[in-house]
Amino acid sequence: MSEPVSHEPPAKAPSPQDEPVRYTPDGYRSGIITAISVLVGFSLAFLRYWGFDAPQSWSWHYAISTALMLASMLMQLVALFRSLQVEDHEIAHYRITVRWFVWGVVVLVLGLVFATAEVAQGTHGLHVF
Repeated sequence: MSEPVSHEPPAKAPSPQDEPVRYTPDGYRSGIITAISVLVGFSLAFLRYWGFDAPQSWSWHYAISTALMLASMLMQLVALFRSLQVEDHEIAHYRITVRWFVWGVVVLVLGLVFATAEVAQGTHGLHVF
């Protein structure tokens, strides 16, 4: 006895394009825009202080922290640009924006740690406490 032959096409596996687009809940987008804007403001204010008002004299050591802070600001601005796009309401786009922002914060913290070490070292050697 043979099995009955089906004339229906085989079921195909769903592709990512077939899945419905998921969106972030209300408030997520405005929250990330606010967080990024506050951090960009802090970064600009700190760089202004670091470049013009800091009491120490500049040396090549300060280029490390300054480069890290500038790279962080660039990452923050990319995150801000992405968060202002309409597509950022989609979860997949939003997650990439959050990654840009988080890495910008990590690089900013590294820059601040280097800046703190450079100021603590000063002209008399390392004085942490």
